[in-house]
Amino acid sequence: MLGLDISSSAVKLIELSQSADGYKVEAYRVMPLPENTVVEKNIADVEALARTVERLVNQSGTKLTDTAVAVSGSSVITKEIELPAGLTDLQLEMQIEVEADQYIPYPMEEVAFDFDVIGPVESNQDLVRVLLAACRQENVEHRRQALESAGLNPKVVDVEGFAIERAYALMEDRLDQGSDQVIAIADIGATMFTFTVLMDGKTIYSREQLFGGKQLTEEIQRRYGLSWEEAGEAKRKGGLPEDYESEVLAPFKESLVQHISRSLQFFYSSSHYNYIDQLFLAGGVSAIEGLVADVEASLSVPTEVANLLANMQINSSINRSALANDGPAMMLAVGLALRSFQ
Repeated sequence: MLGLDISSSAVKLIELSQSADGYKVEAYRVMPLPENTVVEKNIADVEALARTVERLVNQSGTKLTDTAVAVSGSSVITKEIELPAGLTDLQLEMQIEVEADQYIPYPMEEVAFDFDVIGPVESNQDLVRVLLAACRQENVEHRRQALESAGLNPKVVDVEGFAIERAYALMEDRLDQGSDQVIAIADIGATMFTFTVLMDGKTIYSREQLFGGKQLTEEIQRRYGLSWEEAGEAKRKGGLPEDYESEVLAPFKESLVQHISRSLQFFYSSSHYNYIDQLFLAGGVSAIEGLVADVEASLSVPTEVANLLANMQINSSINRSALANDGPAMMLAVGLALRSFQ
């Protein structure tokens, strides 16, 4: 399956294959979205999204149509519930629907939900633990409509947090770790900052905020009288006046470090942990020069950019330097593409 990450500013596509040697990137592409196509991870213009996805697929060269996409964690209710053991999937589904008002604060006709049996309840073998995930039907429906209009087959609608867990597993092997490592991932996109903490590869805390690289682009645009496109290009390629680093970039990095610091404090205050062992920076903003050193110096936490593609083989048709630049922003897309092998 293709992994397709639909964010507020761009669509990112990746196709992976698997062999005895590991994973290989077969196709990849990133394409910006027209403004206001997706607003705070809600699809506002299905047609504009479909047109962009169609162009993205054509330019990527992939031949696949089965696709995995995700809905954001803030739009999903996940709950672990206990149900009688020995029921079939259909019986479990009926039981959840009967008891839905206990778990889901929306009318069932407006809800898309799924569930997975995790295992028996240790204190009562007559019950099983079931993970329930539910969101408003429109969140799934808009994604389905856009993908089908673009000629794709929406095979899986995942939850962003689960895809991040899957992607993190690729980096886990590189850590000097015991089994109880507490890992944080700060994913800084164009408009959304997502802070996730994992323990043993499972999410124990997640928080989303409106903050991202768009603010840096807007400040460049305002200060230097550039168009939106010119400001974005200058941010990526350089060529801005001498005062850019001190007057624009430095305050943005400082603000970003404060967001990460506050997210850490929220995590500490809402859990029994008062430390993390490793912080990964992901998203397009994470590639800003000097950011890792600034975060590490401010927070005293080992920090590195999440580079999931470092150990993968790459199809010869792919522009390696472009992929290297986009790599930190591909975490969610990679996590979705990994559904192919489950």
